[in-house]
Amino acid sequence: MRLERLLQGLGAEEFEGDPGLEITGLAYDSRRVRPGHLFVALKGHLLDGRRFIRSAVENGAVAVVSDETEGIPPGAARIRVPDPRAALSRLAVTFYHAPFEGMTLTAVTGTNGKTTTSYLLEAILSAAGRRAGVIGTIGYRMPGKALPAPVTTPESLDLMRILREMADAGVTDGVLEVSSHALAQGRVRDCPFRVAVFTNLTRDHLDYHGTMDAYFEAKSRLFLGSGGAGRPQQAVINGDDPWGRKLAKRAECPVWTYGLSPDRDVRAADIRMSMRGLSAILATPAGQMTVKSALMGDFNIYNILAATAAALCLDIAPESIVSGIGNLGGVPGRLERVENARSLPIIVDYAHTPDALQKALSALRPLVKGRLVTVFGCGGDRDTGKRREMGRVAGEHSDLVIVTSDNPRSEAPARIAEQIASGLNDCGWRRIGFPEKGTFRRAEYVVELDRARAIRMAVEAARKGDLVLVAGKGHEDYQIIGNHRRHFDDREVAAAAASGEGGAGAGVG
Repeated sequence: MRLERLLQGLGAEEFEGDPGLEITGLAYDSRRVRPGHLFVALKGHLLDGRRFIRSAVENGAVAVVSDETEGIPPGAARIRVPDPRAALSRLAVTFYHAPFEGMTLTAVTGTNGKTTTSYLLEAILSAAGRRAGVIGTIGYRMPGKALPAPVTTPESLDLMRILREMADAGVTDGVLEVSSHALAQGRVRDCPFRVAVFTNLTRDHLDYHGTMDAYFEAKSRLFLGSGGAGRPQQAVINGDDPWGRKLAKRAECPVWTYGLSPDRDVRAADIRMSMRGLSAILATPAGQMTVKSALMGDFNIYNILAATAAALCLDIAPESIVSGIGNLGGVPGRLERVENARSLPIIVDYAHTPDALQKALSALRPLVKGRLVTVFGCGGDRDTGKRREMGRVAGEHSDLVIVTSDNPRSEAPARIAEQIASGLNDCGWRRIGFPEKGTFRRAEYVVELDRARAIRMAVEAARKGDLVLVAGKGHEDYQIIGNHRRHFDDREVAAAAASGEGGAGAGVG
């Protein structure tokens, strides 16, 4: 594509170079630049792309977009813009020929529930005979193809490339999980969303946003048409969430609320739950629907309501909604049951915030005849303030707890564990070593930094009637220690432990 076409409507403040240059690709990472590429220098949270302009040109970039032209080597076209991130998004739309045209886009944002809501909506769309593509935490997938997801919402350039691939594959409906980082950085600014869903807002990502108010403002951009985010045609908002009620008053588009309160537009009643799933009667503007789902936990009622409301906004028939909800067998790493040789109830869940952990434990408690055994840790280089809170939540809702390592990254695992343990101590819990004889007593916890060993300990400690929850990593099949990423899957480790493969090194009577 010729440079002059790419620059149309970009709002460049300064241009120096040959407008007839043939641009073979776009890049914002100098390491991915190939001959003929245009490089956009972005200022990130940790790194400034302007530092890598020379490297990009050495790798073959023939044009550079930046908010300052000083430092761009001779021979490369220079384009100065006030906002390189906005420019990258616009360039990507042009380069990939507006891939969303002819496609209906739905955004799902919120602290918890994005992935499950997206899976539900995908199942509903499929039941309605539509071809769905999903971009989210677990992966980027479309009919016949799935790609790993390095981040929940990709940078605008990667997003448009994936949407183009989806469009070429015949996708009619795109469902995007939209993170607060993506909204703060304008990654979805040029996406014309038909529907935007807000699930809830609880503590997370304060290492990035600083305060809950700033976190909320980032999420709000999706519904206000601010910060470069395009205003959706319809908002679907959790009216039982306090932040959701605040957002519903501010949204600059028509709003449907959902929840359990009788004044919600889409609401649920006669909710019944078991280890096999749940059922409920939904009251909607399109009439009542009786739904059955394999998903466990009362919080999943909210995800079902969100997906139902979004589907109705997309003109999907009630029978397809009921069918789609029933067709979804489960979501990887979301209260996922681990099949094992002992038939021991072992659940793996992605809960990595205080609210998500509380909801997971509260959902499981009525289903447990014996003790609820919880294994979890907290990620390193992330919001440190939630660690003590998560310890308190575990102490308030578990019978036994094993504190372990999650993805420690550059932090010392022992330091993270101590911060979690302080919350358990607040609840009056007692720290012990793993008992070589006898059993755990209620309100006792162990710190075991080897996650595999910690899971094996929990499985060995479990008796008939107990349930083991392994929380924090869910679908992830890796563990990040320092800069090293190694294979690790909670589900595999738990199943192996239950079959007696690799003991924890200490017996439990």
